Amino acid sequence: MAHIEHPLKHHPHDESRLHAVPTGLLGRFQSYITEFVYGGIDGAVTTFAVVAGAAGAGLGINTTLILGFANLIADGFSMSVGAYLAAKTDEETYDRALKQEYWEVDHLPEVEREEIREIYQAKGFEGELLEQVVDVICADKDRWVDEMMKSELELFPEDKKPLAKAYMTFLSFNLVGFVPLAVYVLHYMPWMPDYDTTQLFTLSASATGLAFVAIGILKARVNSRPILRSVGETVLLGALAAVLAYAAGDVLESWLA
Repeated sequence: MAHIEHPLKHHPHDESRLHAVPTGLLGRFQSYITEFVYGGIDGAVTTFAVVAGAAGAGLGINTTLILGFANLIADGFSMSVGAYLAAKTDEETYDRALKQEYWEVDHLPEVEREEIREIYQAKGFEGELLEQVVDVICADKDRWVDEMMKSELELFPEDKKPLAKAYMTFLSFNLVGFVPLAVYVLHYMPWMPDYDTTQLFTLSASATGLAFVAIGILKARVNSRPILRSVGETVLLGALAAVLAYAAGDVLESWLA
C-alpha cells in the first residue's frame, strides 16, 4: 500500500499564509472596505439625486454644481461624524462592559464561575470534562473575562479606530460622490465639446451607473454575495433615488413657475 504523506507535513499551519491577509496600505484599506463601500454608495446616491433634481427642475450648470458640491461636503461630513459617533459608542460600551466583568470576577467569583459552567453545559459539556474546562478558564482572569464577554454578553473588541472609520467614510463619500459632478466640472475645460444640459445629465447618469457597478462589486466582496445580485441592487437603488429626485424637481419647478 502506497504511503500517503499528510498535506501539512512540509507546510505547517499558518493563518496568515492560508488566509493571505495583505499588509501595508492595501491591508489597511481592506480593513475598512465596509466603510468605503457604504460611504461610496451614499455619496453617489445623494449627489446624483441632487443632479437629477436639478435636471428635473431645469436648473443651469452653475446651480447644479453649487448644489452638488454643497451636498457633497455637508453630507459627507455628516456621515463621517455619524460613523465616528457610532464607532465611539460601540467602543465605550465594550470598555464599560469589560470593566464590569472584571469587577464581577473579582467580587463575585462563584457566581461568575457558575455562569461559565452553565455556558459550557449548554454547549454539551458534562461531568468531569465540564469541570476541567471550567477550571482551565477560571484559572486565568483575563481568559475568564474574555469568555464572559464573548459567550455571555456577545461583545467583541473592535479593531477599527473610530477616527479611521470616519475618515474612510468621508473619503469614499466624496470620491464616489464626485462622479455625478465630474462631467459638469469637465464641461468648463476648453477641450470639451459644448454639450447642453440634457447631454450633460445623460453623461453624468452613465458615469454614475458605472460607479454603482464598481461599488456593487466591492459590496459583493464585503457581504460574500453573488456579484450580479449585488450590482443589480446597487444600481437599482441609485436609479430609484434619481427618478424620485428628478420627479420632485420637475414637479416643484412646475408649481413654482
